[in-house]
Amino acid sequence: MALGEEGLRLIRRCGAAEHWLAVLVTTRADGEPSVSVVNAGVLPHPVSGETVVAFVARGGTAKLANLRALPRATLVFRSGWEWAAVRGPVELAGPDDPLPGLGPAALPALLRDIYHAAGGEHPDLGAYDRAMAAERRAAVLLRPERFTTNPPGTEHQEHP
Repeated sequence: MALGEEGLRLIRRCGAAEHWLAVLVTTRADGEPSVSVVNAGVLPHPVSGETVVAFVARGGTAKLANLRALPRATLVFRSGWEWAAVRGPVELAGPDDPLPGLGPAALPALLRDIYHAAGGEHPDLGAYDRAMAAERRAAVLLRPERFTTNPPGTEHQEHP
């Protein structure tokens, strides 16, 4: 199994065990890290089809401002004492961040796909779509470049 596949397997296992909660690390304009907690899942990129780790961000947030200025992030998933981090470049897709190859009409389905990949269920998807539009939500698509983990019984490991 390729290291990327192994890293994604760890992300899926830790994510599923903890309701797909992840710590997001971005970089502020002053160079300092900024952190928050998001629900993120693994799914195919809506244009290229490559596997990405994605979450949905509310418009007007610091995380979106940070990602617009420096489009790189780290997501850390944990389950018990095991954790897996994935880092890499991000692409944004939203009403304020058009993604080449993805028309505006496809955005609601992408936001739903990310929500479902992160374990979400909603009884009224129409209401969900309206809330996402009103909050100017954007999809954040992280292309995995590097995984870091500490599998049980081993020391810290870096994988290219």
